[in-house]
Amino acid sequence: MSKVCAVSGRKAQAGRNTRHVHSGQWAHRAPKTCRVFNVNLQTVSVPAPGGGTQKIKVAARMLTSRKFKAILAGQAPLPKSF
Repeated sequence: MSKVCAVSGRKAQAGRNTRHVHSGQWAHRAPKTCRVFNVNLQTVSVPAPGGGTQKIKVAARMLTSRKFKAILAGQAPLPKSF
């Protein structure tokens, strides 16, 4: 399984990590390294259309969204995996 939210499609983003060096000289400015900002994915069991349940990965931010609540209530179809 990939690290992608099944509801919103959110995935990891690349960014830079900055270490703040507290010297006032330009030669010792804050060094930056590359890093990855991962999505806070949670595994959730949702009702399947044919009965039973199905597990999908959902971002924690989407757990309170209207789109996800509609999926739980059966008003919206299950998303296709990304």
